[in-house]
Amino acid sequence: MRFAEKHNFEKPNDSRALRLMTKCAQTVMKELEDIVIAYGQSDEYSFVFKRKSNWFKRRASKFMTHVASQFASSYVFYWRDYFEDQPLLYPPGFDGRVVVYPTNQTLKDYLSWRQADCHINNLYNTVFWALIQQSGLTPVQAQGRLQGTLAADKNEILFSEFNINYNNEPLMYRKGTVLIWQKVNEVMTKEVKLPAESKGQKMAVTRTRTKPVPFHCDIIGDAFWKEHPEILDEDS
Repeated sequence: MRFAEKHNFEKPNDSRALRLMTKCAQTVMKELEDIVIAYGQSDEYSFVFKRKSNWFKRRASKFMTHVASQFASSYVFYWRDYFEDQPLLYPPGFDGRVVVYPTNQTLKDYLSWRQADCHINNLYNTVFWALIQQSGLTPVQAQGRLQGTLAADKNEILFSEFNINYNNEPLMYRKGTVLIWQKVNEVMTKEVKLPAESKGQKMAVTRTRTKPVPFHCDIIGDAFWKEHPEILDEDS
């Protein structure tokens, strides 16, 4: 909260901050290729390693410190790419923890919980900041207005008072970001060697690479997992 305030993050969501978080998560995945999926929302990211991963000889402290330090250093390194006009005022910090889940179902339940949390928090924040920015309420008044309201009540306030259909809000805000490995075709420029008397020429070459690709989709239902069975492959 303090970091967001000091660096003038947009409310209720700052797409720059969310995209920077995803860039950092992609950097972590490229560094630690045994990560099969990552899920992020707000100021957090969860990384899932292969069941049979032997990175760091499976020492929990090594997993935690390496991921956290790689993420934090990437945040500083890429900051200017997303916040061109906002200098980084002080070093950010990220905490971490390692949890071992006994079954794939338990792991899916955890990721479902994080996505459900994303929806709950974003719906609340969307209404909360609309009341402040568009209706002129103070934070205390907005909090009081929303106290005891259900999801249907919040949706009604958004639609009736601000003409906002919550279902039309960007998926990145409502669903968070899922990172999985995908094959991607990249166009690269390659210099072609010609006889000495001729000038060199450049041509476009397409190369296929496997990269962590972001998706903003539902992971609570079964459809995502049926489409990507390799993520939770028991032999991984």
